[in-house]
Amino acid sequence: MTSTRNKVTAIIPTYNEEVNIGQAIESVLWADEIIVVDSFSKDRTVEIAESYDNVNVIQHEYVNSATQKNWIIPQAKHEWVFILDADEVVTSELEQEILNTLRNPNKTAYWIKRRTVFMGEEVKYGSWRSDKVVRLFLRDKCRYQDKKVHSEIETEGEIGILNNHLRHYTWKGINEFIVKVNWYSTWKAYDKIENGKPTGFFVTTVIKPFWRFIYEYLVRFGFLNGKVGFHIAILSAYDVYSRGLKIQLIKNGEAIAKDRI
Repeated sequence: MTSTRNKVTAIIPTYNEEVNIGQAIESVLWADEIIVVDSFSKDRTVEIAESYDNVNVIQHEYVNSATQKNWIIPQAKHEWVFILDADEVVTSELEQEILNTLRNPNKTAYWIKRRTVFMGEEVKYGSWRSDKVVRLFLRDKCRYQDKKVHSEIETEGEIGILNNHLRHYTWKGINEFIVKVNWYSTWKAYDKIENGKPTGFFVTTVIKPFWRFIYEYLVRFGFLNGKVGFHIAILSAYDVYSRGLKIQLIKNGEAIAKDRI
């Protein structure tokens, strides 16, 4: 006899995601409730999301990713929540695993692995090859850390891990990527200073960017990705350099806008 599964609310945070939002929504149509929480997009994101009859679109002013998600999570109708970024897609294998897990969950949250598609190619080597994020969890027992960048779920319960992957389409073109790096590096620079992390000029603008390239391209075998691996290593080093430069500028009294572009 097949047990009844727990119902789940899928939440998709968005901002200017007209390129991705359709495929993201299509990949979670199996959810019992779908909420798109939009940060007042300037493109067709809301229009596309609202074209789906079973999608509830809510707009809310954005502060950072953690606060946006923590604001919308309690509004989920169902006790199980699944978070999907707009540039991600749930594969059919992961969909089935999630639904099976919800029939008899024995953890309060679950890690889900991601495979990245960058410049049209799946990344098979390097640190971008695969990572994991907590995305399936109990609404009332989990919240995101109070961090401006790369916040993760906190829970007092036990966290399990699923076997299948999300597909992460992180590339929308060089202009969008540089804008994203610029925005994130600003927040990371302020975080480093506020947390009292080492912020010396030579370390932050020379040593760390150089090491990030070597780490991505050689230590993690990124060169086996071909041209894409080289681009990832260069862009990763640029991200670290941008953060380091901003740390120095902020320490020298320059105010760098944190506004989302």
